[in-house]
Order: sequence, then structure tokens, then C-alpha cells
Amino acid sequence: MERVKLDFPEAAIVYRHPMTVRITDMNYGAHLGHDTVISLMHEARVAALAHCGLDERDLGGYPCVAADLAVQYQAEAHWPDALTVDIAIPEPGRKALAVFHRIRRNSDERVVATARVNLVLVEAEARRAVAVPDTVREALARAR
Repeated sequence: MERVKLDFPEAAIVYRHPMTVRITDMNYGAHLGHDTVISLMHEARVAALAHCGLDERDLGGYPCVAADLAVQYQAEAHWPDALTVDIAIPEPGRKALAVFHRIRRNSDERVVATARVNLVLVEAEARRAVAVPDTVREALARAR
């Protein structure tokens, strides 16, 4: 299987979130576990949206759901590594936000993982995707 590289959109960074690898984040391979990487990304993404004045439970009146996720691992992280999660959100598509995450180890700036999650805004009652509201687009543009 051919591996496609995720290109992190440097110009679209909206937030940088500091974190530390906890002992409970380690897996049986003695490094940061996949499930924890996803949780760290989620925490950083929620903080980034809050920094932009947004909430993933209410993006312009609509909650969002993860439509897909791609994660690429470039290095290991261990307890008690200090990390920074860079969050980049390029101009949204019509009905989705692509949110990029880059987890870096602070000691040497090595990238631990790069990821992209596509968030789709949904009208809760009808359970259908809706267009990204202008208020969300404007908040993200101000943060870039």
C-alpha cells in the first residue's frame, strides 16, 4: 500500500497547544499510544476552537461530527516528553472543516505525528450535513 504524506498547512495555523506525555499515555510498546494521540488531538482542537471563539458542539448553531481521520506517525514520544500540538484550519469547504494537527516534541522539535480530521456540521434533528456558516468562516479567518 502506498503511503500518501499529509502536508501540514503552515500558513493556516490558528493555535499552538502545550501538553505533556503522562505515564498513563504509554502503551505496551513503551511509547505514546494511538488512542492517546487521538485524545490529545481532540483536546488541542477544542482549545483551538475556543481560542477562535468557537465550540465544536455549536459551530454557528450546529454541532460537528468527525467524518474521517488520517494520522501519520513520524517519531515516538515517551513519558515525560513535553509536546506542542499545532492546529491549522485552512479555509473551510462548503460543508466541512479540515483540521490539521501536528504534534511536536519540544526537546528537539521532531514531529511525532501529523493528522487531519474532517469535521462536518450537522443539523441535529434531520441528521444531515449543512453549509459552514459565515460566522464560523469569519472566526477562523480572524485567527489565521
